[in-house]
Formats: sequence, structure tokens, C-alpha cells
Amino acid sequence: MTITQRPRLRDRARPLTIASVPSGHVYVRHLAPLTGAGSRRLADPDPLDPGRPAGATWWPPVMLAPGWVEDARMDVFHLHFGFDAVDPGDLAALTEALRARSTPFVFTVHDLRNPHHEDRRLHDEQLDVLVPAADALVTLTPGAAREIRERWGRDAHVIPHPHVVDVQHMAHALAVRPRWRRRPFRVGLHLKSLRASMDPMRILPTLIETVERLDDAVLQVNGHRDVLEPGGDRHHAELSRFLRREADRGRIELQVHDFFSDAQLWAYLASLDVSVLPYRFGTHSGWLEACRDLQTTVIAPSCGYFSEQGPALSYVHDENAFDPESLREAVRHAHAERPRLGASIDERTTQRREVAAAHEALYRDLAG
Repeated sequence: MTITQRPRLRDRARPLTIASVPSGHVYVRHLAPLTGAGSRRLADPDPLDPGRPAGATWWPPVMLAPGWVEDARMDVFHLHFGFDAVDPGDLAALTEALRARSTPFVFTVHDLRNPHHEDRRLHDEQLDVLVPAADALVTLTPGAAREIRERWGRDAHVIPHPHVVDVQHMAHALAVRPRWRRRPFRVGLHLKSLRASMDPMRILPTLIETVERLDDAVLQVNGHRDVLEPGGDRHHAELSRFLRREADRGRIELQVHDFFSDAQLWAYLASLDVSVLPYRFGTHSGWLEACRDLQTTVIAPSCGYFSEQGPALSYVHDENAFDPESLREAVRHAHAERPRLGASIDERTTQRREVAAAHEALYRDLAG
């Protein structure tokens, strides 16, 4: 079911109460309309004091506990994220608690392969509990919906990912980008804290060589201290040595830092012409959406359904294969053509209205 196919609306007057897990995540926050009334989402409970709102700290999600479900006042339970480490048996207990109180259960399938899990078996077992138990399924792309149908025989509503960056920062990026036309072409590779899905050492030699041969171009590599500094919790000595050696040779600009705040992250992404996603497996990407908000071209791997989220360049990269020439071609094309693949503010605000309306209609159909 696509976003244009609306479920029936019932009882428009009564505001609904939705337990979204987690309600504090930016994706979930942007399911609400920009203006006007909609369903009320319960605040994430504080893991240390479930009787209080969590603020920015929602991990681990208290709402996944059957005891919380039994006592909560809600019309619909909607699961998005936060069950990475939850035993499938505990997820089954959660769905049974929802069924016992006749509360509709919506599950948005963001990840068909968890980007944080090297081994896919746990996530597959979790999905084998959640997907059959849900009263309604949502996913972000037609490809993911096809896979859901093939694996579980269930149809999912296809509702696209809303904008990630707030409208104010989008407007600022649009205003300042024309001033950068005379600066070097900047390609970014962001390693974060090196998720299991990332394989930077596989693509870096090709990326360095390709950018080095372009006129007036720079390759900027960013990573967190926990990966690139000795003593870090996830220190990767080989990668750290390689990057520092290439930086000393002047072939890359290396930036090692702590986690960015949202404002720092938006400023960083907006400073890039291109962001290369180094994933070898995955499904969807909020990073890709943020880049589109900020008019930064994305070069996405062929794995998952990244290319279905919105316009992007692509290269062949998955668990079994990497095609260096496809990455070279994508970088060269971005440098030569400077494609405009981002989403405009009007497109994003229109999309947000449609996304909010689709969720509201789905909730009311189930709650009715």
C-alpha cells in the first residue's frame, strides 16, 4: 500500500494517544504535522525512573516491557527502533500483552538487516516475531515492501522517510551553498563509530585514488575518537594507522572528533559536495535523507534499498562484492556534473503533510 492509498478514517474528533517507540527519535518526531493537531504521542519514559519522561535519553526503551504495556493508557502501539538487543521471547511477550488488551500494534520495518549486527540471525528472529504479530506494517520503500511480502506473506504500507533536518537549517544550507562554488570539491566519508555494516578499508584505496586525480578536489574522512584513537572502546588500529599515514601524505583530510551535536552534524554535511556511504549491508538510511535535506549528493551502495529513498548516485557494494570502477564512475560523475539531487523545502513540507496524514489515517482505522 503506497502513501496515496488511504485507509478509512473513523471518529475524527477524538485525539488518539500513540505509544511510539521511541517517540524522541527524529524520524518519529517528524511523523507529526508541522502545523495543526494530530495524534498525541506519549513521551519516552526514563529508563531509570519509568514514571518520568526521558527527555533525550530513551535507551533502553521502557515501552517494550510487557508490564508497562499492561498499565499504559494508549490507543495504538507503534514500534520503530530500540529492540536491537531484546530477546525474541521477550518481544513475543510484548506482542501477547498488546493482544491481551486489544491494543492495535503497528510495526515500521526500518531495517530488514540490522546495521549494528555482524551476524543477521538475531535480527531475523526478532522480525519473525514482530512482522507476523503486527496489525499493520509500514516500511519506507517499495523494495523493502516486496521483500517483506516474499519473506512473510504480509503487505506493508509504503510511506517515505520524512525530512531529518529542521526547516531552518535546510533554509540556511540553501542560502550559503552558492557561495561555495569556487572552493574545492569536497567528498566526505564518515566512519562514525564504525558500525558492523561499514567496510571502509575495502573502498578507501579506490576513493583516495579517484579523488586525488580530480581537479581541485578534497577527500575528507571523519571518525569518532573511540575508533581512531588508542584506548578507545572500539579502537581499530589498522584503520587508524592507514588513515593517519594517508593524511600525512596529504591524500586525505582526517577529522577525528567526538559525536557531533545535531547543529554540528548539519553544518558538516552541508559543507560537503558528496557523501559516500560505505555500507556493505543495510536497508534504509536517515543519513541519506539528511544529506538530501542539505543539498549534498549521496553516493549509495547497491545493497539494501537506499537508492529507492530518493535521487542518489550509486556504486556496487554488498557483503559479497565491491566494484571499484562503479565507485570511480560515481565520484567522477558527481565532480563533472554537480547533480542537484536534494529535496527542496517545499517538497519536504508537502511530503511531511502527506506522511503525517497517512499515519493519522492508519491509526484511526486501527483504533476504530
